[in-house]
Amino acid sequence: MGSLGWAVALSILSAASYAGAAVAQERLAEHHQRGVTRWAVALLLTAGGVGLHVLALNFGTVAVVQALGTLTLLFALPISALRYRVRISIPAWIDAALTVLGLSLIMSLSVESSAPALLTETSGRYVAFLTLAVVGALTTAAAVARSARWRAVTLATAAGVAFGISSVLSKALLASFTEHGAHAVSMFITGMVVVLSTGGYLLGQLSYRGAGLATPLATVSVSNPLVAAIAGVILFDESFRFGTAGLVVVALAGIVMTLGVIGLARRTTAPPDSAEESLDVQIGEHRQEVSDHG
Repeated sequence: MGSLGWAVALSILSAASYAGAAVAQERLAEHHQRGVTRWAVALLLTAGGVGLHVLALNFGTVAVVQALGTLTLLFALPISALRYRVRISIPAWIDAALTVLGLSLIMSLSVESSAPALLTETSGRYVAFLTLAVVGALTTAAAVARSARWRAVTLATAAGVAFGISSVLSKALLASFTEHGAHAVSMFITGMVVVLSTGGYLLGQLSYRGAGLATPLATVSVSNPLVAAIAGVILFDESFRFGTAGLVVVALAGIVMTLGVIGLARRTTAPPDSAEESLDVQIGEHRQEVSDHG
């Protein structure tokens, strides 16, 4: 299996782990965060997803690996359908097809640089401090936002930026380790990966308050790979086939994938309400039958 094959396989497994972790976390919420087994399952699946994602970065471009991370939403679709016993609608299948089509085009055109994805200590500091400044500005904008939806979008964008750059820095750390050994790994960049990953997670959780799940989930899913892809091109000289024409196709593929991801985010967060509505209808029909027979 080639490098791209390993990147795709590991990214798919990572997305499946994240989707499983989301289900475990949902069940934890239903049981008021009780249950050692549920906590253990959620943590193990999340840790597995992170580990597989980091490994995938060593085999593929940042653009491909981060874009494949959106498959978590794709896995969440059948899981959600089984969980709430609802059928997957035709629009949902269309969203899934758009996502896969966009991903396929990005993967087929992506080209990794022949040079290792290394960052100097100075470059790493510039990237880290610039990212902190952007995340801080977005968080400040969210704090003064009057609209709950705008607040959610801003926080989710900040989370996406943090996650995207965290993956870029993780790739640089892996390259340093594989090329020069453990002594070459920057402790500052390692610390920034932890800070940005933790910060991204917390900002993502805050973005869900007051605006539902669909909008912030879609925002994170789009901003994360977009930021990472741009950083990969600038920092690691990653590119796409066929020059300008290839860039245009990738941009269009990104738009197609974004439309699919937004649709999937809306649909994977909708089933609970649909299930409740269906249950209410069933209860209403049952009551009507009882009153008719009474």
